[in-house]
Amino acid sequence: MSHSDETAPRGMGAPTVYGAVLDASTRCIHFHSERDIVAIKFACCRRYYPCFQCHDEAVRHERTPHATRRWPQAEWSELAILCGACHRQLSISEYRRVDRCSHCNAEFNSGCRLHAHLYFDEPQ
Repeated sequence: MSHSDETAPRGMGAPTVYGAVLDASTRCIHFHSERDIVAIKFACCRRYYPCFQCHDEAVRHERTPHATRRWPQAEWSELAILCGACHRQLSISEYRRVDRCSHCNAEFNSGCRLHAHLYFDEPQ
């Protein structure tokens, strides 16, 4: 799969994943371990990206760049996490409670929790 802003793992109506996507499991040029199989829908643009770096790079190339917005806790019921293994969407709340996909049992990268503050407003 090429490094395109429109590269999209598709299957069963899976949403498009934007950014420097490497494969159908939503790995990107920045994060591509066996467990890096999550794409996150950004609250600001409602587009899925494999990581914050892919989002930021894409935004810099937009005609009118937008500011990144994190998901407020009141919206954590939103389906905003895409499992790259089965292409099912999970709510933010569900994703934050698990270390595996609740649909296919694929293991997620636990290191992603270190970046949670970039995607989600953390409780005080």
